[in-house]
Formats: sequence, structure tokens, C-alpha cells
Amino acid sequence: MVANKRFTNRFPGSLSSIKTGIILLILVAVASIAGTLVLQRPLTDPADIARVYSPQALRWLDAIGLTDVFHAWWFVALLALLCINIVLASLERFPTAWRYYSRPYLRPAPHFLAGLPMQQEIEIPSAAPGLQAAERALKAMGLKPHHVGSGEGSLYAERHRIARMAPYVVHLSLLLILAGGIVDALWGYRGFVAMTQNQTINEIELRDGSKRVLPFALRCDGAGQENHPDGTPRRWWSQLAVLEGGREVLRKEIEVNDPLVHSGLRFFQASYGSTGEAGAIKLRATSKKDASVTHDLTLAVGEAAELDAQTTVHLVQFIPDFVVVGNRVETRSDQPNNPAIQLLVESKDGSAVKVWVFPKFPGFSHADQSPFTFGFQDMESGYYTGLQVAYEPGQWGVWAGSILMGIGLVMAFYMVHIRFWVVPVTDARGRTILWVGASAGKNREEFEQRFRRLVEAVRKEVESSAASRAQLAAAAPVNA
Repeated sequence: MVANKRFTNRFPGSLSSIKTGIILLILVAVASIAGTLVLQRPLTDPADIARVYSPQALRWLDAIGLTDVFHAWWFVALLALLCINIVLASLERFPTAWRYYSRPYLRPAPHFLAGLPMQQEIEIPSAAPGLQAAERALKAMGLKPHHVGSGEGSLYAERHRIARMAPYVVHLSLLLILAGGIVDALWGYRGFVAMTQNQTINEIELRDGSKRVLPFALRCDGAGQENHPDGTPRRWWSQLAVLEGGREVLRKEIEVNDPLVHSGLRFFQASYGSTGEAGAIKLRATSKKDASVTHDLTLAVGEAAELDAQTTVHLVQFIPDFVVVGNRVETRSDQPNNPAIQLLVESKDGSAVKVWVFPKFPGFSHADQSPFTFGFQDMESGYYTGLQVAYEPGQWGVWAGSILMGIGLVMAFYMVHIRFWVVPVTDARGRTILWVGASAGKNREEFEQRFRRLVEAVRKEVESSAASRAQLAAAAPVNA
């Protein structure tokens, strides 16, 4: 019972400590590094993941969530604990900072005068001229001194009081960023879709293999690849259109770092490649009876065209990388390294003849009973464009937190809360002394030089004022 009570009393304090916050930050950083080094689903093609990791290692990585770190339950738990730590630590320390900000210490008490590290005493003939001299010196430094108290009173000047709030601006920015990450992990999702030209889709495949229906339809109007002179890819692009109710509402050409954004969904250009199929094949058919009779054809796989009243040709199949294995015709790859085109020529009398066309070997022919010969002219290869799809509802928090973080860091590193007090006092010998004190939130060594310049400027102003009064006093009888 006593141990439980002791734990209950210590736990909130431990959770709000700076040491706990540093440990949590390190754990989040280590997890983020792991999410960068380990291939992540669904950003990486499953075949690439299977090629890099053995089946046993992949099962282990999947089981502990290292293949999808930023959606793993333990990563969300780390972010939540870090948020709680920041909130508790801020609430514990904020009242003191707010007291400094809302109720500035305008007129210091005697014990404050004695304990302030930066202080100096300047002998003055009387309080009023001394305060006037100090006010001029403070204004010359770009400060705006305020008179405190009634009668002779004292002076108070400060700059960048808002810097006291810098840590809490940074804390708030961290909370926004972490909250955005938690929202994305819980309610966001990522998926992938591969599209061919003129294809319209309304669902995507998520990382776990499930399907998610989109609130709109997406159509691919075109895609392509631009290469460097050495043949390496320079740019992938896709021309996409968004359809709602059958009506086009948005059109955009996307690139790798320029996504299409609609209804909170972002479509990124991720890949581009050949489907291993022919989009459209251009052929020339020449009559064997009369070579002057020719027909230019453009066919896709499965399409047919009439050559004359008695003959029809069908494009049966396209094999991108032709090879014969035993008695079977197969393809070695999806790339058109050795393409082959199979045609079926049908006559009205019911006869049918298979014809092979080899674009890379136009002189090759074999005996067939077709009334036409066929020559390859051109081909448009089929292609696909790969799109990464992301729904990240917490990104507004991440962006807002990032902007606020920049503001907080500027406040923290480039703003220093500085304070000056100028108080006329009477010392033990009955002299009127101008007490000048100062305080800086940080960079105190550098600020001490500025304080010494202020004291020297006040001393010169006091001496100049005293000399002027002496001259006026000396000239008064003559003028009389």
C-alpha cells in the first residue's frame, strides 16, 4: 500500500520532468531513424521488400511494426506520452513566466537593489536632473523609459518582454506537430494505384491489401517519361483529371514533387513503366495477288479490320520478348526486346490462317496460306503510371506547428528580455545617488558591456547637465 502510494505521488512528477522529456525525444528520434532505414509499406513495392529481407526477417519486422513505423501503435503511444510530458512540464513552469510577463517588476525593493549582479551608483546633485539625464541616455539606446511612482519616482525600461514566452511557443508548436502525427497515424492512410492511359478508377489499394473507395473518380489522360542524354530518367509526369458525378472538376499534370490535391487526398507521381503490352500497332497489308493493293491498319490486341470483302484480320496477341520454350511461346520480360505479333486472317469461306510478324526481323517469313503479307510500321507501347495516394488529415497541425516553431526559435535565439531600473536614493552619508541596475534573460556577459555603456552615458549626461547649470548660475548676476 505504501509503495503504491509512493508510486502514485512520484509518477506525475516523473512524467513532467525534463529528463523524461529528453528520453522520450530520443526514443521518437530512434524510431524515426528506423522508419527511414527500414523499407516502409506501402511506399516500397512488395517485390523490392521481399528481395531485400528474408521471409523470417520480414515476418519479424512486420510483427513489431518496423515496416510501417509511423502508423505503429507503439509509435503513437510514444508521441502521446511526449505530448503529455510537454503539457505537464509547461503547466508546472508557466505561472512563473506569466508573472514576469504580465506583472513586470517596475520599482525594485531594497533587497532587490542589493542583490542585482549588474548595478552601479552615480552621484548626482539632485533627483530630478539625474532622472532626466538617465532618461535621455536610455532613449539614445533606443529604449522607451517609463516613469514609475509619483513625485520624483524612478525609471523603468525594457525590451523584448515577449521573449519570456518563447519556450511555451516552442512547446505549443511541438504539441501541434505531435498531434498532427497522431491524427495521421490513427485516421490517415496511404495507398497505391497503377493506371494506364484513359483508365478511370475510384478505389485504391492500401498497404494491407484492402481496397478503399474514393469520394470521386480519377482519370489518367496521359503519362510519360523524359530522359537525360545518357538515357537515365529525368522526369516522370501524369496528366490526371478528377471526376465528380461524371463531370470533370479538376485537371492537373503532376510530377514527383508536385502532387494533385483534392478532398484532402494527395496523389504523388511514384513510378512509370511499360505494361508489356502494345497500345496500338500499325501494320501494312499487301495483297499477294496484286502488290499495288495495300491497306494501312492500326490495331490493338483483340481488334479486327476488314482487308476486302472476303478477308478479315484479327490482332490476336502481342509478345514483348518472344522466346520458344519447348512447344510453348513465352516472353522473357515485359520490355519489347524481341517483340512478336500474332495475327489471325479469316476468310468468308470459314478458313483461318495464323500469321506471325517480327518487327525486329522484317525479312523473316514463313509459308502461310494468307492472301496478304503483313509488314510492321510502328507501335505505341502500353505503359502504366504509378501513383502514391496519401490521406493525412493531421498535416495542417504539422504545418502550423512548423511555422510556430520558426517563430518560437526566432524569439528564443534572437530576442533577449532586458530590463533597466534607475532609482534615486540617499546613501548613508546623506548624498543623493542615482542607482542604475539591469537584468538580462541570457547572454549576460555581452549585456554587461551594454550596461557599462549605459552607465557611462548617464554619467556624462549628469556631468553635462551639472556643467550647464553651473554656467547658467555664473551668468545670472551679470545678466541681472
